[in-house]
Amino acid sequence: METSRRTVIAAAAAAGLTAATIGTAHAAGGSKPVRELFGKLADGTKVHRWSLANGGTRLKVLSYGGIVQSLEIPDRHGRYRNVSLGFDNIDDYVAKTPYFGALIGRYGNRIGKGQFTLDGTSHQLSVNDGVNSLHGGAKGFDKHVWDVEGFTSGSDVGLVLHYTSIDGEMGYPGTLRAKVTYTLTRNGDWRIDYEATTDKATVVNLTSHVYWNLAGEGSGSIYDHELEIAASRYTPVDSGLIPTGELAKVAGTPFDFRRTKTVGRDIRVAHQQLLYGKGIDHNWVLDKGITARPERVATLRDPSSGRTLTIASNEPGLQFYSGNFLDGTLVGTGGHIYRQGDALCLETQHFPDSPNQPSFPSTVLRPGQTYRTSTVHSFGA
Repeated sequence: METSRRTVIAAAAAAGLTAATIGTAHAAGGSKPVRELFGKLADGTKVHRWSLANGGTRLKVLSYGGIVQSLEIPDRHGRYRNVSLGFDNIDDYVAKTPYFGALIGRYGNRIGKGQFTLDGTSHQLSVNDGVNSLHGGAKGFDKHVWDVEGFTSGSDVGLVLHYTSIDGEMGYPGTLRAKVTYTLTRNGDWRIDYEATTDKATVVNLTSHVYWNLAGEGSGSIYDHELEIAASRYTPVDSGLIPTGELAKVAGTPFDFRRTKTVGRDIRVAHQQLLYGKGIDHNWVLDKGITARPERVATLRDPSSGRTLTIASNEPGLQFYSGNFLDGTLVGTGGHIYRQGDALCLETQHFPDSPNQPSFPSTVLRPGQTYRTSTVHSFGA
């Protein structure tokens, strides 16, 4: 039986850990976020790290790329581990990172051949993944320094991040003003609220690219993690990982996570889609569709620690990536080498290549409209 976050905190307190030690907050809410210098870019631009804690969750975020550099939660015994992959210095984030913990935009995931047509005008985007555009191009939102402000609001604490993408940046039309709010609630939930406006018709698909390992960063494979995804269909891809346009049933395939199973159970099955992705790197078509409020879409559990992650979103899609391209060349925050399958990503989103797929939910944003999506990460043990 899973224990609640409150039970875990109570057990930790009984073991002699103070409220400050375990990252809990008084009824009035968490403490004000703290800013410190993390490093400097080559041009001298300062990069700050913000630390915040509430409800038993500890979060550290960089102004560079809105990156989640660390997210710590307790196990069933109240012991804390960082459960997200990352680096301990800014140079590695600039030179090496495969989007560890980053805010992704202007368009999360891939756009085929880096091209799309909107209102009769063709647009050529930055191409950075073979012939395709990935996660906004060569210098997406993850590679810019965001303006960040800390806040406390009642029992919540958080950060508001702003970035303005100028007309034509990475080939995208329109000046896009993005606002992303990270909130830690009194229950320890991490909520992300995305907003954006534009002065020209454009496409937008923002997401977060945290690499999760609930046993702890650097602890090894996540293939024994148990996963459930509330989706009966997924979007098959071609050899370039661009959706074919089909909404295929997961039944009878390695992509069926409608009932909880381990991540690694079917990951080496001889299925063409797994060969294309060198594992799992696919979008699930969530059964709930687009909703007014976040609804549960996935649950991840590490049996060794008891830690759980439940994701709720109002988005129609979820990209599940099983860390296939971690190749042993990166050393993380804990001093361990990251290898294939050492973490996974669960990115709430609209579908990949939607600007070129008329049957997919639209990602078009027009002047006068406001793009809004929300995702909530709830933790337990």
